[in-house]
Amino acid sequence: MLAVATLGVTMPPVSPTGLQNRIWRWRGFDVRYQCLGDERADGPAVLFVHGLFVNADHWRRNLPALANAGCRCYAIDLLGYGYSSKPNPLSEAAKAVSGENGRSLSAPVADLGTAGGGTREGVEVELAHPVAGSPYNFYTWSEQLLDFEAEVIGGDEPVTLVANSIGSISALQAAIDAPARINGVAIVNPNFRELHVSEQPALLRPLLVPIIEAVQRTLRERGQPLFDALAKPATVQQILKEPYFDADMVTDELVDVLLTPLLQPGSADVVFDTLSYSAAPLHKRQPWRRR
Repeated sequence: MLAVATLGVTMPPVSPTGLQNRIWRWRGFDVRYQCLGDERADGPAVLFVHGLFVNADHWRRNLPALANAGCRCYAIDLLGYGYSSKPNPLSEAAKAVSGENGRSLSAPVADLGTAGGGTREGVEVELAHPVAGSPYNFYTWSEQLLDFEAEVIGGDEPVTLVANSIGSISALQAAIDAPARINGVAIVNPNFRELHVSEQPALLRPLLVPIIEAVQRTLRERGQPLFDALAKPATVQQILKEPYFDADMVTDELVDVLLTPLLQPGSADVVFDTLSYSAAPLHKRQPWRRR
C-alpha cells in the first residue's frame, strides 16, 4: 500500500470509517482517493469533490449511503489538499500542470447581479489567477476531475459530481469543459466567490483591490507563523462550528481528519495561495439546464 509521509505526517492506510486510501499518479504528482461500492459493477458512478481547505474524508459519512444504493462512489483530494501532493505554487513543476495553460483567459465583460436583486452591467470578470502560473485554480482541478473520471473510474456512462464549497466551482468547470462526460452536478453549500475582484463595488475597487492584494502578498510571503498559530484543534473546532448547522457534528474525529493533512509541509503555501485567488470564472453567469 502506498503511503504519503512528510515530516511525521503519514497518510493512514484507511480512513476513519475503514475505507482504503489509494494513490493515483497524476501529471507527476500523488493524488489520494477512496472508493466504495463494486468497481466492476454497472452502477452509476459518483465522484465527491471536497471544499476549501478540507479533503476526501469530509465525505466519509456520505459515501456509504450511496454505495448501499448501488452506486460506485469515489472521493478525491484535489491537488494541494488532503494527502495529495502540495507543490510550491511558484515552482516550475507546479506551473507545468496548471489548467490555465493553453486557455484564453482574457477578462470577459458580463452583467452581474447584486445582493439587492439588481444588476451591474458591463463588469470585467478576471479569470486568471493573480499569482502567475499557480496550479491552484478551478481549471486545474477541473482537468484533474476529468482525468480521474477517464483513468480511474472509466466506463461508458458519464459520472455524477457531488461537490461542496470551492469544489462546486471545480465541478461546474468540469461540466463546462466536457459536458458529455458529466451526468450532472449536485452542489452542497456552494462558494459564490463573494471575494472575487469583479464582485467588489466599482467605486471602491480602486481603493480596496490594492489593499487586498497587499494583504494577500504579505500572507503568501510571511504567513507561516499565522498558519501555525491557527492550525490547532481548538481553533479548527471553532471555525467549523460556523458553517455547521448542527454543532454536535463538529466532533474530535472531524477536526482530526480535516486538520492532520494540513500539518504537512507546503500546506500553508497552498492555503495562502488559494486565499489570493480573487479571480476565476463566475459560473452563476452560465445558462445551466436542469435535467
